[in-house]
Amino acid sequence: MIFLELLWSFMQIGLFSVGGGMAAMPLIQNQVVTLHGWLTLTEFTDLITIAEMTPGPIAVNSATFVGMRIAGLPGALVATAGCILPSCIIVSLLAWLYFRYQNLSIIQGVLGGLRPAVVALIASAGVSILLLALWGEGGFTMNVQDINLIALGLFAAAFAVLRIWKPSPILVMTGCGVLGGILYTLAG
Repeated sequence: MIFLELLWSFMQIGLFSVGGGMAAMPLIQNQVVTLHGWLTLTEFTDLITIAEMTPGPIAVNSATFVGMRIAGLPGALVATAGCILPSCIIVSLLAWLYFRYQNLSIIQGVLGGLRPAVVALIASAGVSILLLALWGEGGFTMNVQDINLIALGLFAAAFAVLRIWKPSPILVMTGCGVLGGILYTLAG
């Protein structure tokens, strides 16, 4: 039964995650944390961090991780297959349709309509993770004392570095990881 739940949950994620991995985060969170309770919100944030740092798409990495955690290697295989199967079918069909009808204005209109939705999904996921990092699982409060100052400092520094100098995001993530490890060790 757990294999069918994993397959179905990650097929839904694979089917509806239009716009890539970042846009899939709210869908993954809904399936993994809210509906099934396979992970806590903190574990989910850790999952996204690990999935972002490892090679490959976030949704596939997440599926593999959750499947392995819930049902071992067979669960990882089932969840990963569920995540990629819809994409394989849809991309093959869309490629055929696009190359056949690419000059139609309706096709360009559909693509133009999807762009704002993808931006909204990415922004929603980013805000959720930012609120979790700054206020913890309790969520946003108006009390400034509840803010995690180390997380706020790392966020502000990473944002400034990325906007001003535009280095590789991998370097910024590595730097924040090292600096965060040092700061949290000293603080705790």
